[in-house]
Amino acid sequence: MKLVSWNVNGLRACLGKGFQNVFDTLDADVFCLQETKMQPGQAQVACEGYNEYWYSAEKKGYSGTALFTRQKPIEVVCGMGMDAHDHEGRIITAEYENFYLVTCYTPNAQSELKRLDYRMQWEDDFRDYVKELDALKPVIICGDLNVAHEEIDLKNPKTNRKNAGFSDEERAKMTELLESGFTDSFRYLYPEQEGAYSWWSYRFHAREKNAGWRIDYFLVSDRIKDSIRKAEILTDIMGSDHCPVLLEIDL
Repeated sequence: MKLVSWNVNGLRACLGKGFQNVFDTLDADVFCLQETKMQPGQAQVACEGYNEYWYSAEKKGYSGTALFTRQKPIEVVCGMGMDAHDHEGRIITAEYENFYLVTCYTPNAQSELKRLDYRMQWEDDFRDYVKELDALKPVIICGDLNVAHEEIDLKNPKTNRKNAGFSDEERAKMTELLESGFTDSFRYLYPEQEGAYSWWSYRFHAREKNAGWRIDYFLVSDRIKDSIRKAEILTDIMGSDHCPVLLEIDL
């Protein structure tokens, strides 16, 4: 099974930068999007053969997720079922026969960490949510989790230590999530690979210099980690400040 996840940073803009060709070429069984920044009907993806699910933020032009899947899920749920978190279109969960798939766009702690307290509550509630799923069947979590977990996961760790996405608090929450029963698929295959990033600032020619961050993930329940066949960061694909990430797994 091939799964792709991509923060498109505005699907309408990304459609004008080659999104449809990427979608068609990658030919994934499941294609997950984050930061669609649109309401239903504002853009169309040519996705014949796929079932499509959209979860938009109440605030227009903000956040939002989408899921395209060839196999029709048993059930699809939007949100975590918690009012505190379910207004920004951040989570879609699809249940299949042998696993759950959760596509997630984690809230950014923002400049000067002004949303850090909310982010910490989100992290605890999200971890509880996926652990409940994991008690039923294995879980695959994908998306922009808005944290570079270790120093190896960004170009300039020392100068970014207290910045959003690399604060001690956010990194500790990622550690807690992994220790609760999940495996980072890319690091499972490539524990020491440096220079592997999925997001680059639009400033300072960061992408040309590969001064990036790895903040887009596929996490899997520990008990299916040995079924991982491929985990890739598709750095050559343009169209967003993020690139897609890919997982191939036998389930």
